[in-house]
Amino acid sequence: MEDSLAHSKWVCKYHIVFTPKYRRKIDYWGMREDIRDIIRDLCKWKGVAILEGKVMPGHIHLLLSIPPKYSVSSFMGYLKGKSAMMIFERHANLKYKYGNRHFWATGYYVSTVGLQEKALRKYIQEQEKQDQIEDKVSTKEYENPFKGNAR
Repeated sequence: MEDSLAHSKWVCKYHIVFTPKYRRKIDYWGMREDIRDIIRDLCKWKGVAILEGKVMPGHIHLLLSIPPKYSVSSFMGYLKGKSAMMIFERHANLKYKYGNRHFWATGYYVSTVGLQEKALRKYIQEQEKQDQIEDKVSTKEYENPFKGNAR
């Protein structure tokens, strides 16, 4: 799928992952929809298409089509900065938990998406299932392997 501006045609797709500061878990049910809506609105205002996305408790996965008139870094600065301000406006009690209006951690992961778009979409869609599987595996690590059944 190709997009166009006045004098150019382009296909610029990126897989982006970013996290809350200190990898704090996002209050999944209380804020998930607000964060999703805020990200949707901010992308729409800049003409960035969200091809796939998932708000997870510890991170955000996005597959974005960003017009070439924006660098990825400038768009991410805008997205993380504005979304943090909007999150704090909607959830004023967070200022005590996060302080100084720093909701997102510094930095993000980005990779360009070539022919693997279909596989990447599937990966993002199944991310929640994978995290649940990993959580189940990690709980077993904390069980004492030397503790047997009492006879």
